[in-house]
Amino acid sequence: MDDVQKRDLPERAGPWLSPAPIAAPGKRPRTPRSDSSEMLRVLRERITSQELPPGTKLIEQELAAAFKVSRARVRDTFGVLEQRGLIERFPNRGAVVARLTAKHVIELYQTREVLEGLAVRLATENTARDHWDSLIALFGPPAELAVRNGEFEEYAIMLNRFRREVTATCNNALVASLLDLMLERTAYVVRRLLMVPGRALVGLQDQRAVLAAMKAGNGEEAERLKRANVHAARLVFERYQQIVL
Repeated sequence: MDDVQKRDLPERAGPWLSPAPIAAPGKRPRTPRSDSSEMLRVLRERITSQELPPGTKLIEQELAAAFKVSRARVRDTFGVLEQRGLIERFPNRGAVVARLTAKHVIELYQTREVLEGLAVRLATENTARDHWDSLIALFGPPAELAVRNGEFEEYAIMLNRFRREVTATCNNALVASLLDLMLERTAYVVRRLLMVPGRALVGLQDQRAVLAAMKAGNGEEAERLKRANVHAARLVFERYQQIVL
């Protein structure tokens, strides 16, 4: 980040410190655990959902008190968040939620295009053809109803279920880890892109085509279709980036 960007970072902090977790629609909040792993989980969720927007200042002392951990544990958590690209730390200024630039998002999508395509091909090759039946059903009427009703958060949950199944079955820990990192960083952008008129319905058709190829056991075609899907999402972002970010 250059000096101009650093000066422009707002320094927000305050009531977000409560460790109560964010609940997915229709799900009960989990009982919070006052430890460093819970702190990491909550901060990751709140950063990727932008409940903690870019520029929010993270204060060691307040986090330690809120989650009942030592300040050393807070610093360890900051190290993990920094490695994942979710926060930045500056000498004498502390930690702030990282700001994604359009260039960063485009680079992430370019890399996701390759890795998601590869993961889909590997998952296809590693599973029986009927393995994908439940997801094919999910991306039938339930997904279409969610999209047509504008329930984009519900549809995003469905997309995450597909992605988790792909990374669980691709049998490549490095690919799965890298994808997890990139999907986390683009989670907010993905949800915003779903709100672009017509984008979610087009994406749903793409997703159905990918699953059909996986069901047919055609890994190469599934990879081609998934790469085309991610590429199209990047083009939509490039067109609407001023609205999305």
